[in-house]
Amino acid sequence: MSILQRLNDEMANVATVVQPGIVRVLTGQNGAGAGTVWHSDGLIITNAHVVGHGGALRVALPGGRVLPAQVIAHSRERDLAALAIEANGLPTIQPGNSSALQPGDWVMALGHPWGVMNAATSGIVINVGRDLPDMGSTAHNWVIASLHMRPGHSGGPLVNVNGQLVGVNTMITGPDVGIAVAVDEVKDFLKRTIGSTTPANMV
Repeated sequence: MSILQRLNDEMANVATVVQPGIVRVLTGQNGAGAGTVWHSDGLIITNAHVVGHGGALRVALPGGRVLPAQVIAHSRERDLAALAIEANGLPTIQPGNSSALQPGDWVMALGHPWGVMNAATSGIVINVGRDLPDMGSTAHNWVIASLHMRPGHSGGPLVNVNGQLVGVNTMITGPDVGIAVAVDEVKDFLKRTIGSTTPANMV
């Protein structure tokens, strides 16, 4: 088997493994974005711009259930929001360490672009950190990757080749340049707002 075929098979397997931990976030304006299950008892991470002003929010689980959601933490500057739903036993995506990423590492972004459910796009890391010229704020950590993200990827997971969460998809700066909030930033956001960073299945 060639190296490319092995990489292809491994990345396809990663997508299959992480898909159960991805949800749809439905807003009162009939919009939709993605979200990542962080805690098996109903803690969802997404973007602040996905939830907007926090009107009538719902979360659609992979199995088809649609549940009302409440915003419990929000940061427009970091473009992060934490939602709570009444659910338990949800599959989560294991968080990794974005500080371990290096330019050239393979990553995969998942979400629901243009309403296509659980779509995946992959590419390589361009840069990681605070001092990135594409970002207006240098106070927070970002991951810039060469991959093809579109509306509907927002709030979904950026994962590494081990299927670990390394970022939360947030925006594009060009046809093939995507930006994610680094997972280390997500951990800090949760620690500062709700006092917890550990998914239930990682305790």
